[in-house]
Parts: sequence; C-alpha cells; structure tokens
Amino acid sequence: MTVPVSSPEPQGADQAPEDLCGGRLTIDRDAIAANWAYLGGRLTAGTECAATIKADAYGTGAAGTAKRLAEAGCKTFFVALPAEGVEVRKVLPDAVIYILGGLFPGCAETYASANLRPMIGSAPELAEWSAFCKAHGQALETGLHVDTGMNRLGFRPDEFSSLLRDRDLTGPITASLLITHLACGSDPDHPANRRQLEIFRGATDPFKHIPRSMANSAGVFLGPEYHFDLARPGISLYGGKAIDTQPNPMRPVAMIEARVMQVRTVPSGETVGYGCTETAKERPRRVAMVAAGYADGLHRRASSSDERPGGFAWASGHRLPLIGRISMDMLALDITNTPEGLIERGSFVEMLGPNVAASDLAAYAETIDYEYLTGLGRRYHRRYQALPDADPAAHAAVLA
Repeated sequence: MTVPVSSPEPQGADQAPEDLCGGRLTIDRDAIAANWAYLGGRLTAGTECAATIKADAYGTGAAGTAKRLAEAGCKTFFVALPAEGVEVRKVLPDAVIYILGGLFPGCAETYASANLRPMIGSAPELAEWSAFCKAHGQALETGLHVDTGMNRLGFRPDEFSSLLRDRDLTGPITASLLITHLACGSDPDHPANRRQLEIFRGATDPFKHIPRSMANSAGVFLGPEYHFDLARPGISLYGGKAIDTQPNPMRPVAMIEARVMQVRTVPSGETVGYGCTETAKERPRRVAMVAAGYADGLHRRASSSDERPGGFAWASGHRLPLIGRISMDMLALDITNTPEGLIERGSFVEMLGPNVAASDLAAYAETIDYEYLTGLGRRYHRRYQALPDADPAAHAAVLA
C-alpha cells in the first residue's frame, strides 16, 4: 500500500456557502500551536512534547492541525485508529505516528506500509506483530502499553515484564516507547495518580533504555515526576481544561457562532419548546430562535427548564441564557435583557468560544469539554483563522 502525500483539507471549496448554513465554526490553528508550545514549556528539560490528534484532532481537522503542529516543531503524534494514522501520514510523511488502539487484526501490512507504530497492549497483538516483522525481516518500531490500573488496554505489569524478556516475541521488533495512561489525572489529589506512577516505575525501570510516557494533558500539570521522556497532551491543545480544580491557562481554539432565525415574544405564562419544560414567568420574554441544536454538537442535556438553569450564549457583551429544550436543529435564547435591535433576524450569537468555554457548557450538560470539542458539528461553515479576544465582560460574568 502506497500512502500519497497531499495538502490539508480545503477551507471552503467542499462545503456549503456560509449564507446557507445555520452557523459558522472558526478554528484557530495558530492557537493550537501556541498551546502546544506552552505545554512544552512546562515540561522537564529533555522531555519531548508530542500531540494527540485523535478524533479528527478533537474536531479541528486532523490533517490541517497536524500540519500546523509539525510546522511549530512537533515530531510525534498519537491517534486512536489506524484509519486516522493513514490520513495523517498523507500530510506528514516523516512524522512518528503511534496508534493508541494497538494493532488491529490482519492489518500489519497497512501499518508497515504507512509507517505507523502500533501501541501494543496484549499478547495476541505482540505475537501477530512479531510474526509479521520476522516474516519481512524488519525490526519495526513499536510502542508497548502498560496497564497500571485503568483496566482498559495494556499489559498487566507482571505480564509486561515477562513478555519483554521473551526474546522469541521481542526479538523481531524494536520497542520505541513504553506508555501508561492516567485514570484520574484531572484531580491532582486523587491517590490513583501516585499509585499508577509507582506501578509504572516498578514495571519499566528495568527497561530505562526505552523512552517512557505517562503524561497526557493532566500529567503535564501534575509535575516533573510524571513527565518521563515524552508527554502526549490532547485536550489542552484544543483549549480544554485539564485540571478540574485549577484555572484553565489554555487559549480557546474553536468558536461556534449560530444564526438567529427569528425573534419573537413569548407571553407570560406560556412555555418554550418541546416538552413545555420552561415557562415565561412573571413577564413576557423576548426569545431568539437560533439555527443550531444537538445535531450540531450542542448537547440536549444543557437545556433549561423551570427546575434547572441551562447553558448560555454570548453576543455583544451580553450573556444569553437558554430557555427550554435544545432540539435537533434549533434552540431558544432569552434576550429579554438585551437592548432592542441588538439581536435580530440574521444576527450571529456565540455558542462556544472565547466567551463561552466548553468546560462551562459541559458543566450544564453534565459531561466534559472533550465531548463538546470532538462533537463539533459538520453542518457549520468552517473557517480557519484567528479567534477574537475574549470580551472582558464575559470574564466579569463568570466571576459574578
């Protein structure tokens, strides 16, 4: 299999014109590169900063994002699936690309021809990859995954030690990286962090000649003990919050602006949207109907009701609360407290971006910002350019 080299995705030729879309999605790849540089600056001297670009680079477009990170100096990339690795290889012919999902059965030829390194975490994978390497007379470079307590993928520590000493299996391969994954890194005080660190050290110290990696985004912030030889941040590259208990220092990289379809008045005592879940209490409400919904990655669980507040949007210095349920293609915003004429048919409101953090929306939706970023909708008109600065009033509103 020959992997062609091509340019990243076009910025507009393959999508509908902006005036025919319900909203626009702006992605700032320079901000992604700046976040990568910031994270690299926090690492121990000598620790390489790689980049995790799985799930279409968290919704930002894997090809273009990978290319921009490579321009910034990133040399090593992590994806989840071999199909993702093949696509990234098209734009980065010389990068190191690891497949976190390991070796898929019967796919060794594809991995080898695209120069992809499986992150092997089981005896069957290791046996298949070793047999392939032996048959082709190549000691192909390979990552090995140690399970230190998360119980998803990876060798158990005792299994790892015995397998790595089995020359029949390891002789045909070149182990280029040993990794584990933090289960509770977002909580710096969780005892699992220290426990996993000790298990990882115990299992891998005998093999210090092989580079090691433990730090995801959260691990970068946990400190030097977790840095080892290579860090592989993901969510922080894309502006997400890695540590639950600390302010988020990362720059936002994506902004969703949705189009107002109609402004209407809801009489006092009447309800808005499916299920009649929220009532215009005490006075009429001015409501903006916006052309974005859960089909566009705006989670239904962030809806508002008479029992609980929901998410919000932002426009021209004003926080706009959701009112009623988010439906598939639209949602309602309460604009009663904004000046007449500020928001009208055809206006755009910010649903996510510098003034509406994904972590804030995630709190209302009882999820995590990862889910918002990886679910960035495909119906938006996409643009790749710098984001505007945050409105100071938005920061004041969060503090209030």
